[in-house]
Amino acid sequence: PDELADRFDAALSFGTAGLRGPVRAGPNGMNIAVVIRTTAGLAHWLHAQGLDDGVVVVGRDGRHGSEAFANAAAQVLRAAGFDVRALPRPLPTPLLAYAVRSLNAVAGVQITASHNPAGDNGYKVYLSGGAQLIPPDDGEIEDAISAAGPAREVPLAPMFAVEGEELVEAYLDRVAGLPRGSDRQLRVALTPLHGVGGALAVEALRRAGFTDVHVVASQAEPNADFPTVAFPNPEEPGVTDALLQLALEVDADLAVALDPDADRCALGVRDGQGWRMLRGDETGVLLGDYIMSSATGPDPLVANTIVSSQLLGKVAAARGVRHVQTLTGFKWLVRAGDGLTYAYEEAIGHCVDPDVVRDKDGISAAVLACDLVAELKTQGRTLLDCLDELAVTHDLHAGDQLSIRVKHSDQITSMMTRLRTDAPTVLAGCAVNAEDLLPRTDAVVLHGTDVRVAVRPSGTEPKVKCYLEVTAPVADLAALPAARVRAANRLAGLRQEMRAVLQS
Repeated sequence: PDELADRFDAALSFGTAGLRGPVRAGPNGMNIAVVIRTTAGLAHWLHAQGLDDGVVVVGRDGRHGSEAFANAAAQVLRAAGFDVRALPRPLPTPLLAYAVRSLNAVAGVQITASHNPAGDNGYKVYLSGGAQLIPPDDGEIEDAISAAGPAREVPLAPMFAVEGEELVEAYLDRVAGLPRGSDRQLRVALTPLHGVGGALAVEALRRAGFTDVHVVASQAEPNADFPTVAFPNPEEPGVTDALLQLALEVDADLAVALDPDADRCALGVRDGQGWRMLRGDETGVLLGDYIMSSATGPDPLVANTIVSSQLLGKVAAARGVRHVQTLTGFKWLVRAGDGLTYAYEEAIGHCVDPDVVRDKDGISAAVLACDLVAELKTQGRTLLDCLDELAVTHDLHAGDQLSIRVKHSDQITSMMTRLRTDAPTVLAGCAVNAEDLLPRTDAVVLHGTDVRVAVRPSGTEPKVKCYLEVTAPVADLAALPAARVRAANRLAGLRQEMRAVLQS
């Protein structure tokens, strides 16, 4: 009875960029009926915008149900009068975002659950220009979905166009042209985590001149069961162990992990204790600084989100580049303003070529990261050297996360209400002020002179997330190790304080 109630009492919410949930029967799951009704609502909304016969691109990843769901979406859109272009095979989400922009489409649909567990799938919507949905469009589409009739009454048209490989080739050529330097002496260890980005990433690197690439054999091919990882997210503990072991064995210069739909990229580096993965903020400021160092457009702009580190803003100011912080998600980042040159979010998402892909793209980020590391290698330097130099120049910025998972959504509401009504005034020994971001977004930021905490409900999972950051001046490189120890201790204490605040 409980499971039947879970499946049928409510419909799968059309939330962050679309749908995401378990593949199962019932309106509160991903299945053919839900996909048909969702697509009917999307088609109705597109008609209401006067986009009656435009191009709509449909793509998919390699998850369970993806092919059937993509075919169903394409058939509904074709019957509704749209010029449907299906991507030729399972491909990364950035390819769909690229195709929407390249084909001047009015919309795009990607069937993917990104880095969710194997039992999930999803339905992601892009609008004209290749960016994800934002309000009020998402709410209007959800209303249209609610008004759609039964799935069996929605017209289907089985004949639709399938794009050739030319689109893929054009994307690869574009990505291969991103490197700014000329050095290519680099050995790379890479994993696509059983997703659809492996072969494409290797080919993009090869075309860019990086041919010494070693792929984790057990994770190289698409596999919807993700047999070597329970949760195919490069940020999760243990998920990149096989990658870091391979990097050690082949004596790599850089380790690269893509998530299953290849829109996110995590980097691994060698330090004094072996190999470790960089945090998203570390990779974000490294790529951002590299791009800003050779930015050529007029009045360039870089962006990150309210839950990301403050360091990018300091580096941008020093380089005379505009910087803004947006609400969480790439749907906001790519709309940060004119002249956007680079954007990142701490959850290992990077947009390094916004003129072409208006979303995060793990493959293009991997190519640019290899370019940066190869250039540094010729100078006898590493990514960690760059981070050290940034800390001395702009203060040490140390970050961490705290996630509190719940069983019921009303617990999230209670936590956020308590925080708003009784916010702490001191954290980690520093006086802080509370900034409530409602009604723009459901988040609270606590900030002081050297402490910052952003708190928000997760957009995809039943939990509240806290993004922690402490800063400290560093006199010189010799003072860095001790400063890092002090920052780590402060972060540990800050985690405990915030857990007590939210669970009191």
